[in-house]
This record gives sequence, structure tokens and C-alpha cells, in this order.
Amino acid sequence: MLYNRLDSSANRTVSYDKFYKLAEKNELKSVTFDGSKINFKVRESSNFYAGQDDKNEQELYRQTTGQKQDVNYSTGYISDDDLLPLLKKNDVTINVQDSSSTSAIIYNILSFIVPLVIIWIIFAVVMRRMSSSGGMLGGVGKSNAKVYVQKQTGVTFDDVAGQDEAKESLQEVVDFLKNPSKYTQIGAKLPKGALLVGPPGTGKTLLAKAVAGEAGVPFFSLAGSDFVEMFVGVGASRVRDLFNEAKRQAPCIIFIDEIDAIGKSRDSKFGGGNDEREQTLNQLLAEMDGFDTSKGLLILAATNRPEVLDKALLRPGRFDRRIIVDRPDMKGRLETLRVHAKDVKMDSTCDLEAIALASAGLVGSDLANIINEAAILAVENGRQYVSQPDLFEAFERVAVGGKEKKDRPMSDKERHIVSYHEVGHALVSALQKNTDPVQKITIVPRTMGALGYTLQTPEEEKFLQSKEELEEDIATFMGGRAAEEIVFHSITSGAANDIEKATNIARNMVTRFGMSEKFGMMGLATVESQYLDGGAQMTCGEQTASEVDAEVHSIIESAYNQAKKLLTEHRDALDQISEYLYKKETITGKEFMDMFRQITGIEADPEKETEDKKVDENHEVAERLQREMDSYESSKATGKTDDTTRTSAGDKADDASKPEVSSDDEIFDE
Repeated sequence: MLYNRLDSSANRTVSYDKFYKLAEKNELKSVTFDGSKINFKVRESSNFYAGQDDKNEQELYRQTTGQKQDVNYSTGYISDDDLLPLLKKNDVTINVQDSSSTSAIIYNILSFIVPLVIIWIIFAVVMRRMSSSGGMLGGVGKSNAKVYVQKQTGVTFDDVAGQDEAKESLQEVVDFLKNPSKYTQIGAKLPKGALLVGPPGTGKTLLAKAVAGEAGVPFFSLAGSDFVEMFVGVGASRVRDLFNEAKRQAPCIIFIDEIDAIGKSRDSKFGGGNDEREQTLNQLLAEMDGFDTSKGLLILAATNRPEVLDKALLRPGRFDRRIIVDRPDMKGRLETLRVHAKDVKMDSTCDLEAIALASAGLVGSDLANIINEAAILAVENGRQYVSQPDLFEAFERVAVGGKEKKDRPMSDKERHIVSYHEVGHALVSALQKNTDPVQKITIVPRTMGALGYTLQTPEEEKFLQSKEELEEDIATFMGGRAAEEIVFHSITSGAANDIEKATNIARNMVTRFGMSEKFGMMGLATVESQYLDGGAQMTCGEQTASEVDAEVHSIIESAYNQAKKLLTEHRDALDQISEYLYKKETITGKEFMDMFRQITGIEADPEKETEDKKVDENHEVAERLQREMDSYESSKATGKTDDTTRTSAGDKADDASKPEVSSDDEIFDE
């Protein structure tokens, strides 16, 4: 044990300085150069020790064996030109051990083989994962579709309201998925695809889920953008994987939302030319041609930009049917509100029909948001049931422009200007024959910028407007600016929104509706992205466009002069009603019409007697709701009167069923 410990060939490391001093003192016996180090031994006469431990071991070895221990020392190699002559001078035995060649061979072999082994292991793991998942590295080429079964969707046609025509079009598809033999016996084939087209928020995705829920088949749902990645070929791989999985689970439904992300036309007009998108689209077209419809595989897609889709995608045999999912009408809005309100606790004051009447032009998602906001308002005010004031406040927040602006009240001068401005709208409307009745006027500002508004609600759904109606609408929009100029002999920025809407109507009359005497029935503009409220693109030359601008200016100027003429002739009514509105802040349409008839002595048009009865009924409802809201507001800390109804100020001239709203933007720059 002791001899094993006191090995005669023990090796110790010292610094190069100590080694060189030993060489100078001629205490070195032998030196061996071994690559990056120097091994050496000292003479027997030397009393050199590497350290205290070395000294203790050597003394113990000498006492035990009676001999001096032969110790191997080593130090690092340093290029020193003086070392070799010094060693030769002192007659030191010099040896060279060449171990670098063997080490280099081993190093080269390992540096080549080890990376190959690592690469082979990684490749084997990747291939195993790809074979099990059907995709590329990390699932890049694998479809990201979410798969729902009947119980998971939880949606049927009963959950979809306001889209009766769309549901009817999809009902036979559902019947085919449920009873395919009934159709195959006679030789009928299931349509390969149906394209749901409509504005955002109308319920296209909900309809697709309802089809799957009614048919009781799996439902694959993904967005068009899920196919596209930075790597070329990934989209096509995902399309293949999606259809392979769908074929295994047929009958089933594939739903691609926002298909315009991959289905854009391949020409340059709509941004074509992208290799990845083109490969993805080509693969989709090939898959739609390749599957057998008798197995019950149906493709549904949704878009609000049908005009940009590739023609090959829309041809019969691919997307055979185009189903329009448009904004709901009055009946549809009421049904939609009832569907979303069925799980919300409401008291007896709630009148969903009044909300439906005021919310013309809103889509299903807006109506759902109104119900949800009303429930939140009820909770915030410490009540367990939603009341009608909650519904109207929610309507104003969602559809009009946020909350009341209580932190920065208007000055008296501004309130007078806004009061005359809004009454100017209402008075011009009342003095014309073909306008919708006024439902409400208010000068209560909102957080989205409107300092006041005049609400006109049609008594029934309208899908057409005559030239006279459009001209009177323009005059109504000009009524606010005309009142400012007549009363204050100056104008403000408050009519910006009115001017914008009046200009849109006049331009549509000239370029799209064929209502210009100068241009006649010429189509001078086309609407792009009609479901996204896209602007019209002129299809004429620069000179004609300049003439169009002049014609538009002429129409607006004529309407403005008409508004000034009507208000000048009825200046007393303008002053008295404006002062009344200034004091009360909000008045109903019935209050306005009573004052108007009392001041002007103008009775109701006999031809509109039936319509006036409906108007009076609606005014009575509005007054009752106003009283409820006044009572509700008086209980709040602010004690400020709230509004009753409001609607969006973004109405378009060719959407005749929407109520008109004349609203002020910020009049003075902050």
C-alpha cells in the first residue's frame, strides 16, 4: 500500500520560471520535449522540491526505502531560444517524444465521425416525427385546423337569427349530409363548396358551425392566413394534410375563414405573383377537384372581399354557391337581440323592439355587444336585472360614440352653436316632404367627438331612394351649417361630418345612380370592397373627373341654398326651438314636432296621416323611455340627463334602411 502510494514515477507540475532556474543551476538531469509540455528530472545532488507536499513525500520515501525518489516533473512549453544552448552546455540529456501525430489522427477522425453521428440521430428523429404527424419539421407543414364534433360546436340554426335566407340555402346541404342516399339514388351530387359573403360581424362563421351542428358531423375550422408561412411550399403541404385528415373523417365540413388571404386573384391587379400564395391556391384548387362529394365532404368559406378572389376558385365545381350574409333587417335585428338576450336577466321595462328600430345598419356582433354592455352596466350600477336605460346607454356606447363627455363641458357659446346646428338639421327635415321623421335631438357631447346629433329613424325598411329623397337628405345635412351662418354670421368646423356625408350622396348620384342631367345614365365609378364600406374608384378621365366635381359642387350648393331659404323663412321656429333645446339638452321627436306645428302653424300632410300615426306612437314610446332614463339618471351621482336613442353617424347614401344622424364633430380645436 505504502509503495503504491510512493510511486517512483510520480509526476509533478512546476512553473517555467522554476524550471529555467534549475537549468541555470545545472540541477537538471534529463529533459523531454513532449508536444506542448516539457518533462524533466533533477540530479540526485539537487535539493529541489515542487512544494512542501513534494518534500514530505520524498523524505518519507527515503526513510522507507533508503533511496532517493526518482520524480518526474513537468512544465509548459514556451518557445525560448536560450533554453536549448543552456541545456547542451550543462550536458543535460535531451529527448523528444513525438505524440502529436497520433493525437492529430485521432482528433481528425473524431471531428469527422462525431458530427456525422449527431446529424444522423437528428435526421432519424425528424423523419420519425414527420412520418407520425404528416408534417414538416416542428409541424410546419401540418394543418392547424381546429376540429370540432357536434357536442363541441354547440351551435344549431336556432342560435342563428336574422339570416333566414342564408339558413334556407344551407338547409338542403345539411339534409344531404344527414341523408346522402336520398340524393345519390336519383343521381344528385352534393355541392363541393359554398362561399359565405357579407360584411364583418354578420355571422358567417356562426352559420358554418350551425351547419356542422345540425348535420352532426366533424367540423374543421381554420383561417386562410393559417396556410401561409415564410417557407415556400408550407401552405400547399398544409392544404394536403387538411384534406387527407378530412377524408379520413368524412362526412365532415371544412371551413376556411377569410379565404381571401390565400384565394386572391393571381393577376397583378390584386397583388398576385407571390409564389407561396400561388402554390397554396393551386393546391387548394387541385384538392377541390380531386375529392369525391358522395363521401360527404363539404367546403365552406367566408369572405368580405369576394371581388378579389380568383375566378378559378369561384367557378362551378368548386364553390358552386354564393350565399349572401347581409346586415339584418328590422325583423332580423329583433330576432338577433332576443337570441342574445335569452340568458340575460331583464326587467319588464326592456323593449327590444325599440332597440331594433334604432339600430338599423348594425350587424349581429354589434347587437350581441349591446346586450352584453347593458348587462355590464346593470352590474356596475348594483342591479340584478337589465333595464331599458341600460340597453339605450349600451346602444349609444356601441353604435354611436362612447360615453358622455362629462370631464370637459362645453361653454355657453359652444352649446348655443351646437343647439342651433342640430335644430337646423331637424327643421330642414321637417319642412320637406320626403324625409324621415325626427326621433331625437340632443346637444350632450360624447367621448368619440360628436358634440350633438339629430336622429331620424325610418318607419319601415326601405331599399330604394328616389332622386328627390336624396336631394332632401343633402339639404338636411346642410341644415346645420346653414343655421350657423344665418344666426351667427360665421361658420365652424362642426359640419365636417355632415359635409362628408352630403358629398358622398351627391357623388353617388352623379357617378353611380345616373341622377345627373349633365352625365345622364353613365357609370363613372365602381365600388371596391362593398362589404367593407370601400370607396368608389373613378373609371373616367381627368377632364371628366373635374366635370364630375363641378356637378357634385352644384348639387351640394343647390341643397345648401335650399336649406338657408327654409330656415330664413322659419327663423322664429329656429330661435325658439334652439333656445328650448339649449335649456333642456335633449328633446324627443314629439316635443320637436309639437313646437314646430305650434310656431309655424303647419299641419300634418294629409297624405302622410297614416305615417304620422306611427310616428306619434314611436314618439310616445320615446317619451316614456326618456322619462325612465331621466328617473334613472337622477339617481346617479352626476344627476345629468342622459340620451335616449342614438345611431351610427357613418350612414351611406345607398343604404336606404339606415336612420339618418346629423352629428357635430369637435367645433373648436382643443
